Amino acid sequence: MNEPWHQLVLTSTSAKTATKQTVIQSLWSGYGEIIRVKLDDGNVPTCIVKHIKPPNGSPSQSQHPRGWNSDLGHKRKLRSYEVEIAWYRDWSQRCDDHCRVPQCYSAEHCDNEQVIVLEDIDASGFPLRKNRLSIKQTLPCLSWLAHFHAKFLNETPSKLWPTGTYWHLATRPEEFSAMRNGKIKSAAFDIDRCLNQSRFQSLVHGDAKVANFCFSSNKGPVAAVDFQYVGGGCGMKDVAYFLSSCLSEDECEHHETQLLDYYFATLKEAINTYQKNIDVTALEKEWRMLYSIAWADFYRFLLGWMPTHQKINRYTKKMANQALQQLTHTV
Repeated sequence: MNEPWHQLVLTSTSAKTATKQTVIQSLWSGYGEIIRVKLDDGNVPTCIVKHIKPPNGSPSQSQHPRGWNSDLGHKRKLRSYEVEIAWYRDWSQRCDDHCRVPQCYSAEHCDNEQVIVLEDIDASGFPLRKNRLSIKQTLPCLSWLAHFHAKFLNETPSKLWPTGTYWHLATRPEEFSAMRNGKIKSAAFDIDRCLNQSRFQSLVHGDAKVANFCFSSNKGPVAAVDFQYVGGGCGMKDVAYFLSSCLSEDECEHHETQLLDYYFATLKEAINTYQKNIDVTALEKEWRMLYSIAWADFYRFLLGWMPTHQKINRYTKKMANQALQQLTHTV
């Protein structure tokens, strides 16, 4: 076997042989694949290999499902994999069982490709993936986010994205140009400024959709994967994006207070657990105000990227209007 990851897997897991078992998924726009590897006489019976192999030739040869193929997008994706390697090498070990992530066995460059060898999180008790959640099922994910944000409050995102998430304004000039003129476009820089200049900053997962959470069969804590867009930011960016990925507009509206109350109660407990010297009352006041701002920020991205997206619904527009009203009092 001459796969670039083969020797790396053997070395990092102390296995005698490593055999490609299944392709779990292809990476976005054809930039590689994620595979499960069977190991013989290693430290673990299986591992996961994220094999990043960018397409040859121009960015237009990549397979973006929305047609957004450009040199800027290509460079952003390449940078995202560098960030993910840095995350697993330098940061992931600090996560605990409250914000569980896969253990990294190795993360290296192999010629012009990149390989990340990870714990098989399915085999470790998190085998379930979900597309939609009940209100109760959102709580373990909100708990994960609260502990993650508490763990990394006031940290400088060294070697990560200075501003986390894949949709923030500075990283999406093409989508911004494609937007029709309107109130959200006019307010885009003020919305971005509110989030980036908030007093309380942490690390954000950056792509905290329900598909990136791994659920246990006993309905206990969850784990999270896919850290290409981890970086600095206000925790509300993760919370708003997560809820948009798993609840209907009616559920978001009817349970908004309940879900935010749960998140902030858990955040307070986690801040105490991690012994962070933070004014929790001030943090909650600021981040609650930024909840609608975070929704409006993601709405801005969707309006440029895919204005017919199903997430552009009544609740999203309600949050955007609320954000615009707040901005008139703060900007």
